[in-house]
Amino acid sequence: MNFTSPRRRFASAAVAGIALTGLLSACGGSGSGDDAASKSGPVTLPFWGWANGQEAVVKAFNASHKDIRLKYTKVTDQLTMQKQLTNAVKAGNAPCLVQNTAEYVTSWVSQDALADITRYVEGEKDEFNTGAWASAQVQGKLYGVPTSSAPQFTIYRTDIFEKYGLKPPATWDEFIAAGKVLKKHGIKITNYAGEDPSTLEVLAMQAGAHWYAIDGNAWKVDFQDEGTLKAAKVIQEIIDNDLNAKLSFADYAAVQRSYDTGATATRQISTWQMAGMVQNFTKSFGDWALAPWPTYRGEAAKTPAGTNLTGSVTLVTKQCENQEQAAKAALWMSTNQDAVKTMASPETGNGVMPALKDSGSYVGESISRKLLGKNYEPAQKVVTDSLGTVTTDWTYGPNWTAMFTELQAGWAKVVNKQEKVTDLLAHMQEWTVKDLKSRGISVKG
Repeated sequence: MNFTSPRRRFASAAVAGIALTGLLSACGGSGSGDDAASKSGPVTLPFWGWANGQEAVVKAFNASHKDIRLKYTKVTDQLTMQKQLTNAVKAGNAPCLVQNTAEYVTSWVSQDALADITRYVEGEKDEFNTGAWASAQVQGKLYGVPTSSAPQFTIYRTDIFEKYGLKPPATWDEFIAAGKVLKKHGIKITNYAGEDPSTLEVLAMQAGAHWYAIDGNAWKVDFQDEGTLKAAKVIQEIIDNDLNAKLSFADYAAVQRSYDTGATATRQISTWQMAGMVQNFTKSFGDWALAPWPTYRGEAAKTPAGTNLTGSVTLVTKQCENQEQAAKAALWMSTNQDAVKTMASPETGNGVMPALKDSGSYVGESISRKLLGKNYEPAQKVVTDSLGTVTTDWTYGPNWTAMFTELQAGWAKVVNKQEKVTDLLAHMQEWTVKDLKSRGISVKG
C-alpha cells in the first residue's frame, strides 16, 4: 500500500514446476544468441533498471570484470519499464538485462520475450531462499536471477499515535477504528494513490485469495473468492469513511511531505520504501516505528508477498546476443557481498532485502536508524518476524500486465467513490477471462 508502483514480490510464481501445455500462448527457448560472446573482446550488456544504488553496483561490476561491461539506463519506475520494454521488444532492440518483479515474469514469458537461462544459473540455487528462487521461474525454467525478498510491515508515527492514545493496530478492525480517531484531528491513516491498486492485491493476497490458479490444463480465474471479498470490505470501509488520503505518486514529493508533516500517519510497506522517506524527510526523523501488518480478525499473522522492488528479479531477454554473460552478470549483482550491501542500505540503495538464503542477516542494514531513532532495535525483530509469515502460494497469470492496467483504471474510480470495490472485482472477473480467451489461452472462470 502506498507503493510507488505496483508490485513486487517474493511469492512463489506458483506456475513454477508445472509442466503443462497450453497455459501460455507462446513460450520460446533461449535462442541461439548465447554463443555470440565466444567472439574475441569484451561484450557490452545493456541493463535497464530503476532502483537507487544500481549505478554504483554497475560501476563496481565494470571495475572488476574485463570481459563483460554493463551499460546502465535508469528507467523512471516499474510501470514505465513495462511500457518501454514492450516497445523495445517490438522494435527488436530490447536490452540484455531488465530489472523487473515477480508478477510480470509469466507475462513476459508468454510474449516470448525472455531467455531460458536455467543451464547458466541452476547450480547457484542453494545461494537463494526458496520463495525468491521460485519467483524467477515459469514452468520449472529460469528466466532471470532473483534480487530481493519481501518483508512487509506497518510503519507509523509514534508521536501522533501517542498524542491521541492509540496503539499500533494489530487487526484491520483496529486500523479502521484508529483511522476514525485520527480523522477527527484532520489526519489520514493511510494513502490510496488512484493509479496504484496494489492495495487491493496485497490485502487479497493476505486474506488467502487466488486471482489466478492452475486447474488441470487450464487457468482458473477468480476475483470474487472469499479472500478477495474480505479485502474489499476493509478497503471499502476505509474509503467510505474518508480515512485515506488520495495523493498520487506522480507528485512523489507531496506524498512524502504528507508523511513527514504528519498529515498521513501510517504506511504498509517493505524495507525498500524507507529509502524514499530517508531521502525526502526533513522533520520527522526518529518519530517512526515498525509494527506487524494488521491481521484479519481471528487470524494468525500473515504477510502478503509484497509489491514493486520486493520480489525483484533481473531478467535476461531473448533478444540478448550474450545470454550466458548476461546470466553471470545478473548472478554477480545478486550475490556479490558489496553489491548486496549497497542495495540493502536505504542510504546507498533501495533498502531491499536480498534474495539470499541468509537474507535475515541484512535486516539491520536494510532499515534506517536515522528514520527510526530509538525504535531501530525493536524494528529489526518486526522485519525478521515478517520474513517468516510471507505468502508463498500466490500465482501471477500470463496476462498480468494487461490485467493490472485494466485494474488500475477501475481502482481510480473506486478511490474517487465512482464505484464500489465489488463492482471493480465483478468487472475484472469478466474482463480477465475474456482477455485470456482472446489470447488463445485455456481458461476457466
